[in-house]
Amino acid sequence: MPAFEPFEQFDDIEDVVEQLNDPDPNTRRVAVINIADSADPLAVGYLRDALADDATEVRLQIALALGEFDGAETASALAVAVTDADNGVAQAAADSMAELKDPSAADPIFPIVTHESAFVREAALRALKELRRPDCLKPALEAFADPEIGVRVQAIGVVGYLQSEETLPALISMLKDREAIVRRTATGALGFSATNTAAEAVASALTDKDWQVREVAAETLSKIKSSTAVEPLRSAINDDYWQVRQKAIRSLGKLNAKEAIQDITPSLDHDISNLRKEAAAALGEIADPSAISALEKHIEDPDPDVRKNIRWALGQIRASL
Repeated sequence: MPAFEPFEQFDDIEDVVEQLNDPDPNTRRVAVINIADSADPLAVGYLRDALADDATEVRLQIALALGEFDGAETASALAVAVTDADNGVAQAAADSMAELKDPSAADPIFPIVTHESAFVREAALRALKELRRPDCLKPALEAFADPEIGVRVQAIGVVGYLQSEETLPALISMLKDREAIVRRTATGALGFSATNTAAEAVASALTDKDWQVREVAAETLSKIKSSTAVEPLRSAINDDYWQVRQKAIRSLGKLNAKEAIQDITPSLDHDISNLRKEAAAALGEIADPSAISALEKHIEDPDPDVRKNIRWALGQIRASL
């Protein structure tokens, strides 16, 4: 039996393209797969033209297949597919569009950032985030005023990825958004900045009414690495939610906040093992001898992960002497 010959070795793709006109939808769907696998430089054009197919399963296959390609032509095809009347096709196109990496793909996407459909606007911004082109800033910032939550979240993602200090006022303004998920996303996006302005804004989010916003704020402050974050984080150790306390303790460790040792050590006695483990790790990060006594007192903690962190912390402190 002769060895299987991969499709891409075929000399002529025209026969397969002709199958896109076959009356059987399954034949057309298989043709889409074969065209995508052909490595033919005209493949994307063939797939784009086939988006007018009246069979949902064929258009779905095209939307999935386009995820294997990149560049402006692919983005142009996906910008059409993401507006498909079928939700499954549109979602597949949105997912494929988010896989684009070639910066030139942004150009066909820009026009649909203001599409009448919130789903399309959200998908467009999600795709632009990955492309990281400076000219994505303007449409993203304009989308901060979009009435749809998901669109605002994706717009913040675009701005956050570009990490431009000039966007700080706009990002900070989103900390007052009416939706917690938007405030949470904006809080995390501010982590790129090393300024006191960003630190103060994120610290203010430690008092947000939503605990998940406070949790992100506590985590983000360690990325900003500002000394102004220490005092707000010390207060956050007393938050009603242990998840917020855990992130606050972790950040204080990363910030090497020696003045917070007395705030961290009581967590070694907490009922929740994750807090005890985090407290031990933070004390090891700070590596100050004043924590030795408290750590040694808990060397026989019932949780093996806590005991491991305590031994590590003691080793860190002794190594620093």
